[in-house]
Amino acid sequence: MIGKFRALPLRSRLALLVAVAVAVAVAAVSTACWFVVRGKLYDEIDSRLKAENAPLRADQIALALQECSQTPAARTGYRPKPLGYLQLVRGGSDKPCVSLDAAGTIKVESTDQDVAQNADPTVWTFRNGTDTRGNDVRVLTVAAVVQGPANGVVPNTALMIGYPLKETEGTLNDLALLLLIVSGIGVVGAGLAGLWVARTGLKPVDRLTGAVEHVARTEDLTVRIPVEGEDEIARLSRSFNSMTAALASSRDRQAQLIADAGHELRTPLTSLRTNIELLARSDATGRAIPPADRAALMASVKAQMTELAALIGDLQELSRPDAVDRGPLKVVALHEIAQAALERARLRGPELSFEAELSPWYVRAEPAALERALVNVLDNAVKFSPPGGTVEVGLRQGELTVRDHGTGIPPDELPHVFERFWRSPSARALPGSGLGLSIVARTVQQSGGEISLGPAAGGGTRAVIRLPGAATPPPGD
Repeated sequence: MIGKFRALPLRSRLALLVAVAVAVAVAAVSTACWFVVRGKLYDEIDSRLKAENAPLRADQIALALQECSQTPAARTGYRPKPLGYLQLVRGGSDKPCVSLDAAGTIKVESTDQDVAQNADPTVWTFRNGTDTRGNDVRVLTVAAVVQGPANGVVPNTALMIGYPLKETEGTLNDLALLLLIVSGIGVVGAGLAGLWVARTGLKPVDRLTGAVEHVARTEDLTVRIPVEGEDEIARLSRSFNSMTAALASSRDRQAQLIADAGHELRTPLTSLRTNIELLARSDATGRAIPPADRAALMASVKAQMTELAALIGDLQELSRPDAVDRGPLKVVALHEIAQAALERARLRGPELSFEAELSPWYVRAEPAALERALVNVLDNAVKFSPPGGTVEVGLRQGELTVRDHGTGIPPDELPHVFERFWRSPSARALPGSGLGLSIVARTVQQSGGEISLGPAAGGGTRAVIRLPGAATPPPGD
């Protein structure tokens, strides 16, 4: 049953749930209403029965008790009876002694006999019973009392006053039928209203579903859903629009990355293929290449292979998601990482002099990625420094500066230095992939810092990396 319910469309389930909820509420209210009306009607009948209870004349009692089997004609001495039934019952007897109702008598039950035997006029008992013909009757049983100077309770005798319930039961039956009809109409109306509300309320969801299906079918990420209001549907629409915009931007970046990578890979591959073809033609024709030219060709091949390997490594670094395949951030000594990167830079620029002043500073970062970023920054300084130049490195209060004394970067090129594959026209002849500073910026941002490049006073370029400090790790960490 639950599986079938879940298989229904959402709007059908909402309509069904509304109808069930209304049905339960209407049933509870209708039942309570019926019992309240029933109680009110019975209270009125009980009040009328109480009003009919009055002391009997002594001669009436005597005549009634002479013999319970008297004919109706012999009972004309009793007072007229406005209600349906009036009879006496003796304790220990299951038949009434006398009744003024020739149409039938009320069936005596044990509670009536108990009232007769107790002979307590303060005890009133109400019950539902039947007469000898099976008709429903509301019955009041009370001890019989004699009126006049000799007022008193008649021993072992009770007075039973009855009221027929035919009209009352008819009224209650009519009320039950009316409540049932009204409840049915209410449930059907609630179901239709629930279906209408579900359709109206789910229209934005239908639009969202259509948009998602359109995107899945056509891969068109330019689809946007109109946002109306500030409710949950509006929030969902905004989230969908943001998601499609992010996906479109990501796809554009991927396409640009592929295009740029293809462009950058084409140059070393073309050079590599040309050199290899020259070597292959020499072997095929038997015309030997002069040793000096052959050595130059082999050196060029090795350089192009090194450049390709570096470019592929940089592409792999940039293709990794920020939160995937990365080591956990931990507290590391920035001054020690800078010192290690500085030693590697000295090997790449042995003709340069390096001046370093590194104060202790601890940061939260991935050690390997941070060292790679610092090596890239120092490599740029080495690459653009003039022969015999000086590279100045300083670390003070979380601010790492690297300054070279080269030609510097033109102001109009500074906004592009962190873009992927961007290379200054003056640097295109130098080795590099154009991805180094992009990797540096990404690594620094992941560590919560920032990087900037600008002209240095007196010439050259000054790179500044700022990283927030972290608690000093305990000894032995």
